[in-house]
Amino acid sequence: MGQKKDLTGPEKSKIVRYLAEGCSSLKIAKLLKRDHRTIKRFIQNSQQGRKKRVEKPRRKITAHELRKVKRAAAKMPLATSLAIFQCCNITGVPKSTRCAILRDTAKVRKAERRPPLNKTHKLKRQDWAKKYLKTEFSKVLWTDEMRVSLDGPDGWARGWIGKGQRAPVPLRRQQGGGGVLVWAGIIKDELVGPFRVEDGVKLNSQSYCQFLEDTFFKQWYRKKSVSFKKNMIFMQDNAPSHASKYSTAWLARKGIKEEKLMTWPPCSPDLNPIENLWSIIKCEIYKEAKQYTSLNSVWEAVVAAARNVDGEQIKTLTESMDGRLLSVLAKKGGYIGR
Repeated sequence: MGQKKDLTGPEKSKIVRYLAEGCSSLKIAKLLKRDHRTIKRFIQNSQQGRKKRVEKPRRKITAHELRKVKRAAAKMPLATSLAIFQCCNITGVPKSTRCAILRDTAKVRKAERRPPLNKTHKLKRQDWAKKYLKTEFSKVLWTDEMRVSLDGPDGWARGWIGKGQRAPVPLRRQQGGGGVLVWAGIIKDELVGPFRVEDGVKLNSQSYCQFLEDTFFKQWYRKKSVSFKKNMIFMQDNAPSHASKYSTAWLARKGIKEEKLMTWPPCSPDLNPIENLWSIIKCEIYKEAKQYTSLNSVWEAVVAAARNVDGEQIKTLTESMDGRLLSVLAKKGGYIGR
């Protein structure tokens, strides 16, 4: 006698429905014209549920070895479990046991994106916030540079994929395939630029000042009224090409000096609203894991994305400065959320 077929999916669904209606296993067998033992076996297997996982005994290490592991984990942040145990000369321990031991004393973390602030940094950030607390930020020009690569930042290619489809494999090139350095500024509800730094030019004090002369001053600043120039405050971070004596003296000859040149605290990208503009532009040019084949194509994408940023978005960023200063003071100089 041949072996009977297993229960089909629809049959299993009917069994569940009949059970919910109060039918016995014998009645269900008659309704489905199946053997009573088959129906009963299915019901028993469904009621048993999943078996609990049995914890296997760990490979024990001595208290002395455990202390060595703790010290190694403290000295080697972001190291693998294998590297930590090798540093302690502890061999023959499987990965599952290493991780179980480390979980009692450590955590798996990603590297911090921002450097830790020391006491001096926090004090300078607080002093800066107090100094500019009453400033009219609609008169401040916030500037910065951004580098965009052909491949885009790692880890941004994320989104929905249909069932049965495989995720596309992004092309990875050395140094992201090369990139373009972009400079821009925002003031009130206006975007200044973006301007492209010539390929192959390394921004030192001399080249930075020449770049500002050819772009910012000739194409935007010179068109402004005398009263605007008199009231405008120029902000730049503490990059070596910005904060050098040469650049400071050059800007002074252009009339940007003393109170018209904003001092900037160290390690403070979170206080510059243009950083949020860079995020908006990058999200646009790299959406759907977009990659580029030439430097000109990625530059054109930056220009197009910048044009789509309206004045209200920029105004929201520049008007956020009062809140940022208050947050710095509330956090005693610590980082603020962006």
